[in-house]
Amino acid sequence: MPEEAPTTATPRPGHTDEVLYERRGALGRILLNRPRAINSLTTSMVDSLLAQLHDWGGDDEVASVSIEGVGPKGLCAGGDMRAAREATLEGRDDAVVFWDHEYQVNAAIATYPKPYVAFMDGIVMGGGVGVSAHGSLRLATERTRLAMPETAIGFFPDVAGCWWLAKAPGELGPYLAMSGASMTGADAVATGFADALISSDEIPSLLDRLAAGERLDPSVGDVDPTSPLVAQRGWIDECFAGDDPAVILGRLEAHGSEEARQCASDIRTKSPLSVAVALEAVRRAARMRSIKEVLQQDRVLGRHFWERSDMPEGVRVVLVDKGKGAPPQWLWDRVEDVPHDVVQGMFVR
Repeated sequence: MPEEAPTTATPRPGHTDEVLYERRGALGRILLNRPRAINSLTTSMVDSLLAQLHDWGGDDEVASVSIEGVGPKGLCAGGDMRAAREATLEGRDDAVVFWDHEYQVNAAIATYPKPYVAFMDGIVMGGGVGVSAHGSLRLATERTRLAMPETAIGFFPDVAGCWWLAKAPGELGPYLAMSGASMTGADAVATGFADALISSDEIPSLLDRLAAGERLDPSVGDVDPTSPLVAQRGWIDECFAGDDPAVILGRLEAHGSEEARQCASDIRTKSPLSVAVALEAVRRAARMRSIKEVLQQDRVLGRHFWERSDMPEGVRVVLVDKGKGAPPQWLWDRVEDVPHDVVQGMFVR
C-alpha cells in the first residue's frame, strides 16, 4: 500500500480528496485516501467511486481498474460506523442512505465490464471487503488481515460478504460470521475471498504490468497457500453445523478443544442479536444465486438494524469508548434469549 498518494493522483471533480484517481497508461487506478481512519468509507467516497467506475467502464482507453488504500495500515477498515451511530441516535437515516449507495458500488464491482484488480494489502474489513472481494482479481498479501467483524459492533456481515461466507469450505462461513475472526492472506484465498497470495513488494511491478495493458490472472501469485484457518476445520465443522446459534455455542463450550472453548467465549462478547442474524444470513445466502440477491437481503437487514438493534451500543463500546467505557448493554443478554421470530422478522421487508 502506498504510504502517500502519488502527486499524479487527483480527486474526481466536485468530490473530496478522500478518493483519488490516476490514469497510468491503460490502467485506471483508485486510491482510497483517508489513512487516519484506515480509509473507512463515507457516503461521499462511495458516490465518487460509483461515478468514476461508470466513466471508466465506458472508456475504451482504460483496459483495467485497480484499487488500493493509502497509508501504512491497509486497504479499508469498513464503513464509517461512528457517523452511522451518530445519525441513528439523532433519528436521521443517513446510515440507510450510505448503505444503499455502498451496495450500489458493490454491485457495480461484481458486474464490472473490465478487469477489476483489488490489492487486499493490510486491513480489509467490512466495507473494505465490499470494494475488493467482488472484483475479478483479488490479491491478498502477507500483511492482509481480512474480517467481517460486525457482530462486535451490533451489526451484521453486509456488503454481500455473506455470498463468500456461504461458499467457504465446511462451516468456516458461519464461524467467521458469528465470531468476526480475522483471516490471513492465505486464509482469504482458502475461503474464496481472494484469488491468490502475493508479496506486498510485488504490487508496484503488477501495477506497471496493468498500466502496460496486460491482463493479469491468479497465476501472478500462490493460488493454494497453506491456510492456518483451514487447519482448524476439525472443531469448526463439528461445532458450527446447523441453524441454531444457541446449539452451536453449547457445542463450543462443551468441546474438548481449547480453541473451541475460547471461540465460544469470544462470541459471548458480541451482540446476541447480531450473532443470531449473522448465522441466519449466511444460511440464506447459501440458497441465493447472485451477489445482487445477497445485497437485497442486506438492504432489508440494514433498515431493521437502523430501526432497532444493538448497533449504536456496539459502536459506542468498540469504536467510541474503545473498550474502556461501560460494558455493552445488549437488547438481549445471551444468544439463547433472542427470540426466533425476532431473527426471522429481520429478514422481512
